[in-house]
Amino acid sequence: MNRPKIPGLSPALEINTIFCIGRNYVEHIRELNNEQPDEPIVFLKPITSLLFNGGTIQLPRKSADVHHEVELVVAISKKGKNIAPGRALEYVAGYGVGIDITARDLQHQAKKSGHPWSVAKGFDTFAPISSFADANAGKNPQDLDLTLEVNGTVRQRGNTSLMIFPIKQLISYLSEVFTLHPGDLIFTGTPAGVSPLKKGDQVKATLGDELCTLSVNVDNQ
Repeated sequence: MNRPKIPGLSPALEINTIFCIGRNYVEHIRELNNEQPDEPIVFLKPITSLLFNGGTIQLPRKSADVHHEVELVVAISKKGKNIAPGRALEYVAGYGVGIDITARDLQHQAKKSGHPWSVAKGFDTFAPISSFADANAGKNPQDLDLTLEVNGTVRQRGNTSLMIFPIKQLISYLSEVFTLHPGDLIFTGTPAGVSPLKKGDQVKATLGDELCTLSVNVDNQ
């Protein structure tokens, strides 16, 4: 199987595992009436959920309440296990902006039953990502604005400095459980403002001062 490559990076890296972090911003936790975790909440998305700039999010028939969640996405550059937080950024190839698309009604059902979130998070097109900026571009990844607009109206705005678990800690934590590999992606959590998408919406996500941008459309499956 030929895996898609992370756009924007040179040398190019094939995308490997897609890790995602839940409940990493306090205001987002509050808006969904969730409890703040003591350690990162981790889930995975299949590679078939990927969508690239200019693509179309397909709203699945199984859900009537699909939400956007804008996030900083980290691309891993090299293999690592038990990485110390102080060395974690040495394993980063670049940064992009992504949208963790979530079937909120299906997620609520799963949580109520004590089931995993895989179905709610894993539909095709549920992981749009931008082109990535090189990690050595000189930007502090822990102080970047995140913005998401739907049809020109801002719905989400936050800053990566507000993460409960910062990037270094996330990489270190993940590497204690999983061996990280080149091309792994880490969706690092979303700020407040998540809300439903509908057919015909035009969505734009931005990281930093136009460091990375992502534009996608929305349609029914």
